[in-house]
Amino acid sequence: MTAFVADASVVCSWILPDERHPIADAAFARLQTSETIAPQLLWYEVRNVLMVAYRRKRISFDLVLEGLAKLRKLNISTVAVEDDGVILDLATRYQLSAYDAAYLALSLEQNLELATLDKQLIAAAPSAGCSLVRA
Repeated sequence: MTAFVADASVVCSWILPDERHPIADAAFARLQTSETIAPQLLWYEVRNVLMVAYRRKRISFDLVLEGLAKLRKLNISTVAVEDDGVILDLATRYQLSAYDAAYLALSLEQNLELATLDKQLIAAAPSAGCSLVRA
């Protein structure tokens, strides 16, 4: 299978027990036979999401550590997305955060499908010419 871009919403759903989703499940199944690519910011976002879940008592700190260890073993490669102009243009055009625009920019740059659960990103992707991973 072809590589794809996964954002933090999908990657975190692989760890958070109360955030299972068919799109995330499809992306995880696909990950078994292909590579996932993400901007370098992925790990910062994942750490933040897991720590917020811990602070809200949704998960234990042990699960934060175990989850990160499990994710690090997966076939996820991170790359620099350095074209500020493209990221800022996408963020402005589709009213996305710069973080979400970085995932979209990487998908467009690499001509890869994007796996996301983020509603704004799901809405923006087709208009930008980006295909989405579907369940």
